[in-house]
Amino acid sequence: MTFKPTALLAAMLLATSAQAAQFDFSGNIANHNDVVQISFSLASDATNVKVWTDSYLDGVNFDPITAVWSQAGSGWSLVEQNDDNPTIVPGLTKFDSGLTFSSLAAGNYLFTIATYNNWANGTTLAQGFKFDSQTPIPLAIWDQPASTVNMGTRYSVHLSGVDVAAPVPEPETYAMLLAGLGVLGWARRRQAKQA
Repeated sequence: MTFKPTALLAAMLLATSAQAAQFDFSGNIANHNDVVQISFSLASDATNVKVWTDSYLDGVNFDPITAVWSQAGSGWSLVEQNDDNPTIVPGLTKFDSGLTFSSLAAGNYLFTIATYNNWANGTTLAQGFKFDSQTPIPLAIWDQPASTVNMGTRYSVHLSGVDVAAPVPEPETYAMLLAGLGVLGWARRRQAKQA
């Protein structure tokens, strides 16, 4: 999964409103053991929070598993995990996935999307996922359990009833962002010295 650092920075800067809204994100999962993370928060206790993916597209893309994690100190605890749920909103197909909460406490959360059957290993995010120790297999050649080979890599996720949401970049994306900011700072200092 790759995010453009400028788009990510803009999303984080713009996502400061404390008003419940719907957020939509999409991207690609390259390998069978990749896990996408979307952070979201609630400024106050909320009702009717929905987090889901509609990317399966009746067999065009991989079969997803979704989970919601709540921040507990410096870690994350599993709230709920789901494989198939076509009932969240109209238009979902059989293997789309997501969760609906009639009540969710104020706080910070993660919504994760993984390929079926890359379930969470336990009740904390630190315990990882079932496929973590496996050599990555590109989705183009992976024979996904209960599905087929050559599944599409695209995911499309939606969060409604939340206050703020943003994709969590992979560590290499953070490194690229920091490197880019460092180069910009160096260039500005050099221009200032030459002026």
